[in-house]
Amino acid sequence: MAPKLNSTLSKMDSKEVVLLKKALERQKKARQQAERILEEKSKELYDVTHHLKQANSKLENLLSEKASEMDGVFINIIDPYVVMDLEFNVINMNASAKEFLGYDHSLEPINLSKLVHPDYVQYTVESFKSLLEVGTLKNYRAKIQVKDQSEKWVQINSSLIYDKAHKPIAAQGIIRDITREMEINELLGEQRKQLDIIVENSPLGIVLADKGKIIKTNTTFSELLGYDSDELNTMSIRDISVPDNDDDTQKMMERMNRGDLDKFVIIKKYCKKDGSVLLAKTSVSAVKDSHGNMEYQVALIEDISKEVEAEEQLRASENRLSTLIANLQTGVLLEDENRKIALTNQMFCSLFKIPVAPESLKGADCSDAAEQNKIYFKDQKGFVSRIETILKQRKLVLSDELEMVDGRILERDYIPISNNGAYKGHLWTYQDVTLRKNFKKNLEAEKEKYSNIIANMNLGLIEVDNNGIIQLTNQSFSKMSGFAQEELLGRPATDILKVRNREVVEERTNKRLKGISDSYEIEVQHKNGSTRHWLISGAPRYDDAKNVIGSIGIHLDITNQKQLELQKERLLQELEKSNQGLQEYAHIVSHDLKSPLRSISALSSWLTEDYHDILDDNGKFNLQQIQEKIEGMDNLIDGILKYSSINSDTLDTTAVDLNIVVQEIREIIFVPDNVNVIIMNPLPMITADKTQIHQLFQNLISNAVVNIEEEEGLVEIRSVDKKTHWEFSIKDNGVGIPKEYHEKIFKIFQSIGNEERSTGIGLSIVKKIIDLHEGKIWLESEVGQGTTFYFTLKK
Repeated sequence: MAPKLNSTLSKMDSKEVVLLKKALERQKKARQQAERILEEKSKELYDVTHHLKQANSKLENLLSEKASEMDGVFINIIDPYVVMDLEFNVINMNASAKEFLGYDHSLEPINLSKLVHPDYVQYTVESFKSLLEVGTLKNYRAKIQVKDQSEKWVQINSSLIYDKAHKPIAAQGIIRDITREMEINELLGEQRKQLDIIVENSPLGIVLADKGKIIKTNTTFSELLGYDSDELNTMSIRDISVPDNDDDTQKMMERMNRGDLDKFVIIKKYCKKDGSVLLAKTSVSAVKDSHGNMEYQVALIEDISKEVEAEEQLRASENRLSTLIANLQTGVLLEDENRKIALTNQMFCSLFKIPVAPESLKGADCSDAAEQNKIYFKDQKGFVSRIETILKQRKLVLSDELEMVDGRILERDYIPISNNGAYKGHLWTYQDVTLRKNFKKNLEAEKEKYSNIIANMNLGLIEVDNNGIIQLTNQSFSKMSGFAQEELLGRPATDILKVRNREVVEERTNKRLKGISDSYEIEVQHKNGSTRHWLISGAPRYDDAKNVIGSIGIHLDITNQKQLELQKERLLQELEKSNQGLQEYAHIVSHDLKSPLRSISALSSWLTEDYHDILDDNGKFNLQQIQEKIEGMDNLIDGILKYSSINSDTLDTTAVDLNIVVQEIREIIFVPDNVNVIIMNPLPMITADKTQIHQLFQNLISNAVVNIEEEEGLVEIRSVDKKTHWEFSIKDNGVGIPKEYHEKIFKIFQSIGNEERSTGIGLSIVKKIIDLHEGKIWLESEVGQGTTFYFTLKK
């Protein structure tokens, strides 16, 4: 704002305005001289005329001589001089008048009223009436149009001319061209108007003060403090200042009053009308008169509260980032554009066995680091050339695998850093993935082993899509059916396999579409025509979105073994062991998935914090979507781990007060203001695993709360003593659950509708906990009428 004010003032003091002022002064002096001559001569003429009334013809001759003398005087004055009759017709005019108006009365008749601008006709009529009544007219100002059609501003001082009977017969006047003066005034007025607009619309608060007393403020300052301008004009600077830094301001003002300084800047706190405090950068300038004495002080107030808050947040963010990097289990090396170390952490030093603190490496030159450290890697030449290539290309590189001579395997990322297109350095990250790589190799070996087992086991395996088209079979199924794999793949199963009780297959297929798994027996015709008995265990197949995309069936030929229950039991036990192995496998993978999720979440958070002012709304939305997907995956993994960890071996029974449990749950989960969670009767003290019971009640109460859409939501918790068991109910007035989901929702990975945030595990965990405490769970619900979950726990 200060530069704009200075610019405006500089315009007002420009060379052009100074020249115009000088010209205006010369014109004023000439006009004053002419007016003085006119007044003197007019008075003299009037006196002579008065004496003529009583004098003889000699005096009349003298009057004639004086009139001639007057004509000579006015003809030779600088300003235009005109004599007109009372009808505005020009009788006489001097050379200046002829030059100014462009007319010559000796060559053509001139009526001055015709030259008046239409906007000033009425004003001219009224002024002429005043002239007739008073005899003189001073400072008549109007706009006229001269012969060349240009418009001029004029100021006229005139008086009447009388005959011997003292009757007005004409009027005379001096015309002064004030066009330039009016233009200057308009320019100054426009500049003042522009200055007022700038001041009023400035984003900075502006205060004009005299000896600490507020004289004038702009709108911005009023809005900053919450006072209106009338209130501020009755106050002093001290009235709106916070006392803790008022002394500093006073000292600076004393120096300004002594003339030691003309301007100072101070960070100052102001008291707002609502009692809060405004932190502002205040620039105070002295306004002096022509003698150098201070008349006023002008203060520019800039609200820096948000800037200070942003700086504090930035420092806090930097501290968090430094702490995070220091404690990362990933080695981090940040180099600037000159390959000088800007930041590193302890993990980096540990990975490369650097025996110094990370802080001492700051500023070190990394130009020769590749040559110095190549001895740690198996492929030394490849290590050096790869770094040279990466630095030359300056493109993102992820998951470069490095084998070290000590057997470790590192994974390296390269991230170039730029600002507004300018290269500012790069970030290296190193992670020891030796365990993960070994696990992956073992996992691939296990996968191959299981694939071989599936391919060669005595159970026939077949996968079909929702249309019954065969997608996959194993060798055992081909042997069981008599058809080769190429005869089966891509063809409808019901067409190639001759099933006698086909209605059973159709019924089970419909169950698969609903997500139901079961076992059943069929009679099927072998390719050679013989009848075989198969025991089929069928289950639906899902895609990543939990949609049923087909079914998978494991077939056992029980033609010769149908009565051999022991063999059947052994096969089922083997199947159970296989499922247990898969469960343990899922448990291990779930844990390993956490690490990349945390890394992705951290990177997304850094991007959000570091590029918040650069990203557009779409970029911010995409980062938010990443966080939400990470959260959903994290919840799913946690759910799997919780589900897999719940078993009878982990039970830690103790006395549990359920009233306290519910109260704790109400404090830790989000309960909207329109929902009340009420214990309808005192809940009992039970002996159970407190953690699992807490998890049980939290899942059910949370499920009730989030499914309430009523304006007044209600969750009611009751208990009933059933001798051997406690029966509990949790009732809500939510949206309700369709009947077809009453059984499905207790199975793992099953959820209602397409809610993305639901993992489909919560109620499975609930059922598993209840099973471990020898109870059961069921529900009563109607769509739109709410839901009541009932469950029992053994005493």
